[in-house]
Amino acid sequence: MKKIRTALVGYGSVGEKMHAPLITVCEDLELVAVVERNQERSKEKYPQVTVFKSLEALLEADAADLIVIVTPNEFHFPYAKMALEAGKHVVVDKPVTIHAYEAKLLQELASERGLILSVFQNRRWDGDIRTIQKLLHEDVLGRIVHFESHFDRFRPQLVDNWREKDVPGNGITYDLGTHLIDQTVMLFGKPIWVYAEILKQRNGAVADDFFDITLMYEGLKTRLTASVMVNAPLPRFLVLGERGSFIKYGLDVQEKAFKAGELPEGPNWGIENAEAWGSLHLENVSTSYPTEKGDYRHFYQNIAEAILGQSSLKVKMEEAILVLEIIEAAFISNEEGRRIYL
Repeated sequence: MKKIRTALVGYGSVGEKMHAPLITVCEDLELVAVVERNQERSKEKYPQVTVFKSLEALLEADAADLIVIVTPNEFHFPYAKMALEAGKHVVVDKPVTIHAYEAKLLQELASERGLILSVFQNRRWDGDIRTIQKLLHEDVLGRIVHFESHFDRFRPQLVDNWREKDVPGNGITYDLGTHLIDQTVMLFGKPIWVYAEILKQRNGAVADDFFDITLMYEGLKTRLTASVMVNAPLPRFLVLGERGSFIKYGLDVQEKAFKAGELPEGPNWGIENAEAWGSLHLENVSTSYPTEKGDYRHFYQNIAEAILGQSSLKVKMEEAILVLEIIEAAFISNEEGRRIYL
């Protein structure tokens, strides 16, 4: 069967080290084109691709059927709109847009034209969140009363990156916050209210580099936080239930493997070593609890199957829109110092 011609718009670190390898190993996709404005670095690893200097040129050449947008956030909406209007299926790196109303416009456009539109929420396939899904599905902890999700790093110095500059969609909330909120919505659905503190903690920072966001549900508090000033081990996840608790340290193994240049291939991809597993604490026993296998490959396989009419989308625009509405509520909450009811 003919593979789906796929083009990558943007070839920065995430495009090169994560999207391109994932597209390459997907049996139903073929990476045929890359948009690079100033260079042709993609040809070093993928000599078969055609390099275009603009999205307009790529669309005019009708060189691909699926357009994957991996650019700074401010370009997500206009580029996705342009690609959809040209009749192309679209995947956008998270967040799908900066504003929820933009995402709704894209959703309407894709729906009108019968096109697939999704957002790259790869961390739904982290081993740790899949482990928590398993614990909840099997009711191991009983009724959950508290869920805590941290994503901490130690990067006290500012770097020359668009995320840290004074541009639309900058900062850690639109970056890591999008992942943490999406995972929480995946587990628990739409919250009742949002409360947030969003700060610039490093000297000279113009973009937010810390957030502490509460999403409140009926009988359940969820706390999502990220910082670039943490140089001590804090849990990645803490889940408290009536029957016990689960705690997990460390990040999913896949990102480190991608950064090391490993191809996402073979049956051992995404398997975490036993010494890194989380701990399950029930009333009379504490034990190490195996981490489920993480696998970002499922995202692009699902996109291909949705385009081919074999499967429904795993990451739906309705969910992406809710995530943006929560982010917008978080910024209002921080500014006004109050809960924002959704």
